[in-house]
Amino acid sequence: MAELSNQLMAVAVLTYLAAMVCYAAEYAFGSSSRVGRAAVRPARELVGAGAPVSDVPDDQPVAEAAKPGKSGEIVGRIAVGLNIVALLLHLGALITRGIAADRMPWGNMYEYILSATFVGSAVWVVVLLRRPAIRHIGLFVTLALVLLLGADGMIAYTPVGPLVPALHSYWFVIHVSTIILATGIFLIGAVPATMFLIRDGYDRGKRRFPYSLGRNIPDAAVLERLTFRLHAFAFPLFTFGALIAGPIWAEASWGRYWGWDPKEVWAFISWIVYAGYLHARATPSVKRTVATWIALLGFATMLMNLFGVNLFFGGFHSYANAGGM
Repeated sequence: MAELSNQLMAVAVLTYLAAMVCYAAEYAFGSSSRVGRAAVRPARELVGAGAPVSDVPDDQPVAEAAKPGKSGEIVGRIAVGLNIVALLLHLGALITRGIAADRMPWGNMYEYILSATFVGSAVWVVVLLRRPAIRHIGLFVTLALVLLLGADGMIAYTPVGPLVPALHSYWFVIHVSTIILATGIFLIGAVPATMFLIRDGYDRGKRRFPYSLGRNIPDAAVLERLTFRLHAFAFPLFTFGALIAGPIWAEASWGRYWGWDPKEVWAFISWIVYAGYLHARATPSVKRTVATWIALLGFATMLMNLFGVNLFFGGFHSYANAGGM
């Protein structure tokens, strides 16, 4: 079963990569791209002196061009189909890993990333099915999944093994599952946050990279609202997992609620930053771009906790060969 899990993960990564290629094809040549819209641009008209002139720049699309192109729509649907297939393969890798280990597959860094990226992928598919108009950012979602899963396999891979004694508790399921759920949602929330900043810059007239990517993605307001909703959903889960369930389990296992362990410290830092984002988002005087930068800073602290702390710091949370959760 362990070998089957490894094979399913490899196929899942390749399928995510294929979905990413299809998303990229639709992004570049589909109905919402510059190429796809240029073909339906109306011809210029001669007007008499003093007649009103359109104020739409030559390189801007017109309303009629927003209608979906057939080829772009087909490629986009193929991308979504591959995305769903990859999600099912991802699930199979998790299930077979759990069967091989005879436990929940959350016992080390490799399994944690495998689980968190699965949650992120599942959340993206749900959001995509509810909001098909945001399909163009699927390119960046699948890119993030491919990078994280690739790093997971190359850096964090750990053979199947038993749990260390400290993890034999029902709090293992409660604490780790909520943290995994929150991490997966924060992962997907970071994508529209990044795209919002890019689209907002593009709308303000910035054309250098990466703002040039903003031409083909959804409106800034749509991306910003999606960012907020995902973070508002994930934050209570993270609060419960990191600041309630975690300390209770720590007291039961190690005889203290808080011990300034590197993992605990960075989890608390992440919580403060995400709380700061939600507070900034609810404050009318704070610009939405400033609040979104805070959200991305929060995700950076999550990555630090996941990779930096696990690989370069010791502590009570350092389990297995590649670090603990």
